[in-house]
Amino acid sequence: MIDPHLARPETRTTTHQVIRSLLTPLTAKNCWTLAQQAGHPTPYRIQHLLARASLDENALASALRGYVIGHLGTDDVVLVVDETGDLKKGTRTVGVGRQYTGVTGQVENCQVAVYLVYTVPDSHALIDHRLYLPSSWTEDEDRLAAAGVPGDVSFATKPELARQMIATALQHTPKAWVAGDEVYGRNPGLRHFLEKRGVGYVMEMAATDRLATPRGPVTVKELAVLVPDAAWQKRSAGTGSKGERFYDWALIDDRSDERGVWWVLMRRNRTTAELAFFHCYARQAVPLGRLVAVAGRRWRVEESFQQGKGLAGLDDHQVRTWTSWHRWGLLVMVAYAFVAVCRLRELRHHPPGPGLVALTCNEIVRLLHELFRAEHSRDYVLGWSVFRRAHQARARQLHYRRQAALES
Repeated sequence: MIDPHLARPETRTTTHQVIRSLLTPLTAKNCWTLAQQAGHPTPYRIQHLLARASLDENALASALRGYVIGHLGTDDVVLVVDETGDLKKGTRTVGVGRQYTGVTGQVENCQVAVYLVYTVPDSHALIDHRLYLPSSWTEDEDRLAAAGVPGDVSFATKPELARQMIATALQHTPKAWVAGDEVYGRNPGLRHFLEKRGVGYVMEMAATDRLATPRGPVTVKELAVLVPDAAWQKRSAGTGSKGERFYDWALIDDRSDERGVWWVLMRRNRTTAELAFFHCYARQAVPLGRLVAVAGRRWRVEESFQQGKGLAGLDDHQVRTWTSWHRWGLLVMVAYAFVAVCRLRELRHHPPGPGLVALTCNEIVRLLHELFRAEHSRDYVLGWSVFRRAHQARARQLHYRRQAALES
């Protein structure tokens, strides 16, 4: 997948070593630790790869996208967009500044990047990323030059960065849906971009957003009070770590014309009664279940962030420049995509037997590491894997049983 886009054999060798080292259980993953894991005497080769080596980043990003789409398929695709932040110290790292991050839920000194996740019903992987540059950066030419930011890069909002990535992905999967949180759902420009192309979406909106009614504009949270009990339907938003994620859902028609159909989707927590609201659009009318399924797919981005950081060091980088940041992210996404594809191929060709959970990305990384180390026999390593999966299956069964008792 990546070799044709790496000009020199030394670059290919180092890249392979970095990707393999990213999938080892290192406590921290940076140039120093990866170099030590790969057996290098110093971190300079990896630093050179990230900062100066001849590497076609656009071609590599395209290869990653093609690899994920080719293996995960193009049926029932939902593109999920979201951002995540990496806490930083100092002011010299590219894009760093005082800004809100969902990691802590408050304003921090951090980098914020927008990611695009490619999801199908049984798998998902990160396929694109954009670094958000606050205006404090884009208005300071000296600062941009010091961090190696290209001269044609200008200020772009997070929804604009999302639009760029979605536009590229839609060239390969034009029938995909799009999901996102309130940052993206409340942006009229992004919604109009999708509507103009007939792309369906389910994106979160604020409770204070207004909807036109015969009696005048009404906030959606006020409208929720008027929804009769019979209009709420219990539906699962997908399977989580503790079983099916059941909520009550209601669908309000907004408008329709020759361009498509618009709705407001309401979600109510069955325990706390907490409400959430979503802008919805489709080229043609679709049932409630389809919109619920797309809304539920948005959780995959959180899984992707968690696994990308925990398994492949997405947030462990200690790089400061524009080029290094983008190359680190690309290599992490390649490593994570490889694991996601391995998991999906195993799931499709060797479904789990009775009393076992399916192989997870975490378990595959653990198996790869143990088998490469060759400290134990293959039967020993696989035996422990079966034991863990059987134990997890029993725990899940108890979770489901407890959940069913609470739901009854």
